[in-house]
Amino acid sequence: MIDIHSHLLPGVDDGSRTIERSVEVLTRFGAEGVTRLVCTPHLNATDVDSAPHEEYAAVFAELRAAAPSSVTLDLGWEIMLDVPGADFTLPYLSLGDSTAVLVEFPRSGVPTGSAAELLRITRSGRVPVVAHPERYFGCTAEMVDQWRRAGAAIQTDASMLLGKGRMAELAKSLLAEGLVDCLASDNHGDSRSLARTRDWLIEIGASEQADILTTVNPGRLLHSERPLPVAPVHVRGGALARLRELFRFR
Repeated sequence: MIDIHSHLLPGVDDGSRTIERSVEVLTRFGAEGVTRLVCTPHLNATDVDSAPHEEYAAVFAELRAAAPSSVTLDLGWEIMLDVPGADFTLPYLSLGDSTAVLVEFPRSGVPTGSAAELLRITRSGRVPVVAHPERYFGCTAEMVDQWRRAGAAIQTDASMLLGKGRMAELAKSLLAEGLVDCLASDNHGDSRSLARTRDWLIEIGASEQADILTTVNPGRLLHSERPLPVAPVHVRGGALARLRELFRFR
């Protein structure tokens, strides 16, 4: 599996606080089958020109030296689109060495013109990967479809598919309509995992989708390739309830 969204660069944002904690999570991830992971600390679009990339690169080098050899690490950002028009062609903004950039909108609501901004980023030669659309107040499947038509890829947080409530229901509806391109842990130095959701997808008979969502498409994005289509996954309530008990999020 490949995880393109995590907050395991220690001590720089609201994620893992120490290298020791990050290494603990990475060791678990390696045992679960994660072979590659991107550290994506928070950054506002307002600040892309002054991003502390050299400082964070030094922290990243320390983490990589301490991390288990079973997990290859890359560096990127999760960029809040707080203003339109930021220059996403700056090379240090990408996920690893790819053309993909991880972006997010405010949780309070998606700004007017979101599809136009994503199209602008696409036309600059970058692939905007929209993180966790299920979190944004007022977000709909129709809106996500517009983003994908603008050239964006869609990343859903894996733990949401095993949860309940409004955000979880939107995540599952996006999956059911084939609007999710990849899954990521969005781990903040906690217990979140890709493996639990992969196992759930396999359990409900969606092995092919599990592989594309957790391995193939994240890998394609990191190789500057467009993600493959993912067939809709229809969730049956009984299986979901049973698996929620098996994989309760802590």
